Amino acid sequence: MPALRSVLSVSSVLPMAQPLSLALEQHIIEVEERLRLAMLTSDVAALDQLLADDLVFTNHLGQTISKHDDLAFHQSGLCRFQTIEYSERRIQPLGEGVVVSVRVQWAGLYGETPFQDHLRFTRLWQRSSQDLWQVIIGHSSVIHSNVPSPSVPKE
Repeated sequence: MPALRSVLSVSSVLPMAQPLSLALEQHIIEVEERLRLAMLTSDVAALDQLLADDLVFTNHLGQTISKHDDLAFHQSGLCRFQTIEYSERRIQPLGEGVVVSVRVQWAGLYGETPFQDHLRFTRLWQRSSQDLWQVIIGHSSVIHSNVPSPSVPKE
């Protein structure tokens, strides 16, 4: 029962989400598109506005990434995206924020090595003190990747 009590106590702390207005949904779609374009072009200035200073992002490799890490990655030029396409987007209010789950197909070059992945991203957008919508938490999971998986020895 202690586990159930902790779940109940956490859920009682979270405010009930209000239905998502059409205007807010459209605005979130717009900031998601700005994020897609900023990633595609490694636009560090745009990413700086779209990512919260205290961002916590867990990527598809299980690494925890900060805003500083993400901006440095894009500044390095190591990864050059050729395409980033969104599909299967779901937008849902959560307290004062908005959760977006979206399927992403991207391709490009990492160094000189081509890559192509199908991922699912989940992001929590929250309004900043400057009244900007920013990603505060994010996570990505692999749906399909062309990166070979290590072989598992058979017993």
